[in-house]
Amino acid sequence: MTVAETAAAIDAIRRGQGDDLLILGHHYQDSAVVAHCDAVGDSLELSRIAAASKANRIVFCGVRFMAETADILVRGPRGEDLGRRVYQPAPSAGCPMADMASADALEAAWAQIAAADPDSRWVPIVYVNSTADVKAFCGRYGGSACTSGNGLRVLRRFLDQGAKILFAPDQHLCANILRTLGYPEDSHALWQRELPDGGLTPDVIRRSRVIAWSGCCPIHAGFTSEDVAAARAAAPGATLLIHPEAPSPVAAQAEMAGSTKEIIAAVEAAAPGGSYLIGTEQHLVERLTADHPGLTIRPLRPIVCEDMGKTTLDDLLTTLRDWPESRRVTVDPALVPDARACVERMLAL
Repeated sequence: MTVAETAAAIDAIRRGQGDDLLILGHHYQDSAVVAHCDAVGDSLELSRIAAASKANRIVFCGVRFMAETADILVRGPRGEDLGRRVYQPAPSAGCPMADMASADALEAAWAQIAAADPDSRWVPIVYVNSTADVKAFCGRYGGSACTSGNGLRVLRRFLDQGAKILFAPDQHLCANILRTLGYPEDSHALWQRELPDGGLTPDVIRRSRVIAWSGCCPIHAGFTSEDVAAARAAAPGATLLIHPEAPSPVAAQAEMAGSTKEIIAAVEAAAPGGSYLIGTEQHLVERLTADHPGLTIRPLRPIVCEDMGKTTLDDLLTTLRDWPESRRVTVDPALVPDARACVERMLAL
């Protein structure tokens, strides 16, 4: 089939399914896929749309943890199957950062932290870019999820209550939040997952307010100060907008370090003639450039998430036409109550 024939077949199925079908697409998806999505947004926003919809078939064009979060929220509070199905067109599309933290590894770290500092109240906070079992670990111990947009509010709430925090899996988002909150570097430590005991002594654990897991987004963590210098030299006066998954020394050089949603909002609010450098995934940068011809928009450095790029029109069509069980995403019902609590605590803040 040609691209046009594939697109037409997708549209025909969408019309036939009506409200019983919901296609969701993350901002980093290819524009050809986004064109067929009923909603486009960040991972949590799309999962909330899925939970609020009446659709019984939900197709999530994104990566694994996003579809997992949707499945958690469309199930009953105890993990009951309510007959709603979540599918991922490209089942091999994962998230390297999410895979850098496992529930077993976090449990081991949690036990060591509790043993070293038993008199403190420790709380796990997990970035929503995490697996279902990591969210369940967080929920079990009274913790909360966070996003790149609300992470500052979530961490500030727990820190203001006197809690200490184990943050996973993104060390750079954590460092950027703490820098914005004004916490000095010696107030937090890095749990190096490759080292015995995380490379931390009991004394370091006791004096830390926050311990960050050594995980990162390979896309955003790839931005460097050299990239900023080169981009500013090529575009003098341009405003730099960067995602807070970038290393803190790099993010500190931007006029704004914000979530994908905040970057989009800043561009949409810009006066005609403005010039912007954007440090995030290339598919989004290209779409912003096309949607805002009155602005000069350049990537900080072109960088593509290979996993986000795995979803194709052919994948989407095959899913809609055949509903392969291999593309259905099902979270273990036993994990759902704790994982759901982790997400709902964030939503309640």
